[in-house]
Amino acid sequence: MKLIIAIIHDEDAHPLMDALSAAGYMCTKLASTGGLLRNGSTTIFLGIDADKVEDAISIIKKHCQTQKQMSIITPPSISVLESVITYPIEVTIGGATVFVLDIDQYLKL
Repeated sequence: MKLIIAIIHDEDAHPLMDALSAAGYMCTKLASTGGLLRNGSTTIFLGIDADKVEDAISIIKKHCQTQKQMSIITPPSISVLESVITYPIEVTIGGATVFVLDIDQYLKL
């Protein structure tokens, strides 16, 4: 058995979960917040047989594409005056960070 943990963009969560469900996979969704932009993200947990990992990852790849977006950030600053200065930067959003872990037991109680 394997545990797939996929951290994805919030907007990709429902289409991904629908696709996983249509393929016969059950998953658990948790809201999370991440990184530089502090945008909402979703963490998906998926317990799966080892021989189905590649199929599940291909579904994740299909539904979690990256894209470029302009964003405004406030850099860490030393003075109060500097804290009100913001900078536009181009960032890549979306995609997925995927972890595949071995698990000893998988129980549904």
